[in-house]
Amino acid sequence: MNAMIAIAIAKAKNNIRKKSGLAFAMERVLEHCDRAMVDLAADPVHDLRVALRRCRSLADGLMALDPASEWKQMKRAGRVLFSSLGELRDVQVMEQWTQSLGSAEDPVSFALMQSLRNREIQLKLEATKALQGFDRKQWRRWSALLPGRAIRFKPASPLFKHLALEHWTNAYELHRRAMRNRSQVAWHSLRIGLKRFRYIVENFLPEEHRAWKGDLKQLQDLLGEVHDLDVLWSALLRLNAFPDEQARSRWQARMLEERSRRIEQYRAKMLGAASLWQVWRARLPRGEEIESLALRRLKQWAAFLDPEFQHSQQVSRLALQLYDGLPKPPRRQPAPHNDERVILQIASLLHGLGRSTKEKKPEKATHRLIAGLKPPLGWNPGNLKIAGAVARYHRGALPRVGQKALLGLTPAERQMVFHLGGILRLATALAADRGHQIGRLEVGERNDFLVIAVPGYSPRDPAAQAIAGARHLMELVYRRPVMVKSLSVRKTRTAKPAES
Repeated sequence: MNAMIAIAIAKAKNNIRKKSGLAFAMERVLEHCDRAMVDLAADPVHDLRVALRRCRSLADGLMALDPASEWKQMKRAGRVLFSSLGELRDVQVMEQWTQSLGSAEDPVSFALMQSLRNREIQLKLEATKALQGFDRKQWRRWSALLPGRAIRFKPASPLFKHLALEHWTNAYELHRRAMRNRSQVAWHSLRIGLKRFRYIVENFLPEEHRAWKGDLKQLQDLLGEVHDLDVLWSALLRLNAFPDEQARSRWQARMLEERSRRIEQYRAKMLGAASLWQVWRARLPRGEEIESLALRRLKQWAAFLDPEFQHSQQVSRLALQLYDGLPKPPRRQPAPHNDERVILQIASLLHGLGRSTKEKKPEKATHRLIAGLKPPLGWNPGNLKIAGAVARYHRGALPRVGQKALLGLTPAERQMVFHLGGILRLATALAADRGHQIGRLEVGERNDFLVIAVPGYSPRDPAAQAIAGARHLMELVYRRPVMVKSLSVRKTRTAKPAES
C-alpha cells in the first residue's frame, strides 16, 4: 500500500514538473499567441505577456549559470514581442480602471474612454503585425534545445538560493529608496525589482515558493495597481480631460485614496523587524556561504564555456601552491585588497575561457569575456577586473603599463597583476603536459634563487623550454632567478614479511 502511494506521489510530482518547466512555458507562449490573434482582447493579451515573462525570467536565472548564447537570443525575441504588447495592455488596464472609478454619465470617464478606445484600435493593428512577425519556427527550435540544458540544474540548488539573495538584495535597496523619496519612479522600480525576486523563487525554489507565493503575489498586485493608477493619472493630464477644477479635484482625491490604501497595505507587511523582507532573508545564504556560492557560480559558468575546464582546475591548484609557498615580492606596495589569493584562484579557473572562441590570441578573448561578466553577489567588481587582467597575462606578451587590460588600475593593483600573472604564467606552463598530472609542488629559497621542485620534471623534456620562458615574469617581479628542478619522491620501505 505504501509503495502504491509513493508511486502515485511520484506521478503527481512528474505531472507538476511537466506543467511548470521551461518546455511547458515555451509551448504556452505559442498557444497564447494563437488566442491573442483572434481579437487581441484584454485577457489573451495579458496571458501571452505572462507566458513570455515566465520564459524570460527562466532564461534570466539559467543564463547566470549557463553562458549558452541561445538563452540571450530567446530572451531578446521574447522581449520584442512582450514590449510590442505593452502599451496595448496599459490601455486595456486603463479602460478597466476608468469604468471602476467613474460612471457612464461622468464627462471625464466618457472623454477618457473615447480616447483609449481610439488608441486601442491603432495599437491592435501594431500588435497584429508584431504577432505575425514573431518567428515561431525559431521559437520551436529553442523549445527543443533549451529545456535539455535547463534540466542540468536541479531546483532548490544552493546556487539558485544565492541568485535569489542577489535579487532580494537589489529589491530591498529599491524598497529603501521608495520609503525615502516615495516618488512614482521609485515605486515602479520597486515593483520591477520585487517581481524579479518573485520569479527566481517561483521558478527555482519550490519549497520557498510554497511558503511565500501568497504574499509575493499580493505585494506584486498592490504595487502593480499603484503603477496602474499613476499611469492613468498621467493619461488624464495629457488628455486634459477635466472640464473644471472641481472634476479634477474629485478624480485626484479618489485616485489618491485608492493609491494610498494600497501603499499602506504594502507598508504593513514590509516595515519593521518582523517584515516579510526579514522572513525571506532568513531562508537565504549568510556569511561565508555567500562568497563560497559566488565562487561556485563562477566555476559553474566557466565549466560550460571552457572546453578544458579540468585542465584549468589543475592550473588553479598549482597556482595556489606557488602563491602559498612564495615569499612576498620586494618593493611591492601594500596590497589594495586582502583577498588576492582568491583573485588568483578566479583568474586561474577562468584563464581558459578564450579557448571557446577559437581566436588567434585566446588570452585576449579571456580578458574580454571576464570584463563582460556581471560579478555575482559577494564578489567585488574591482577584484573581478583585476582577475581578468591576471588571466590576460597567463601567456603571450608580458604586461606593460598602458596596455588595455591595465587601464584604470592603480599602481598597486598593476603590481598585483604582474605578481599574480607571473605565478599563473608559470603554473600554466607546468600543467601544459595534459598526460602528466602534477600533484604536490615544493617552493623554497636557495642562496639567491627561488627554487620550485616539481615531481617528474626533467630539463630534457620538450616542456622544459616553455617552462623556462614562463619563469621570466616571475623573475622580473622578484628580481632574482627562478630555478625549476625535479622533486625527488621518497619511497617508503615496506617491512619484510616475518619468516614462519
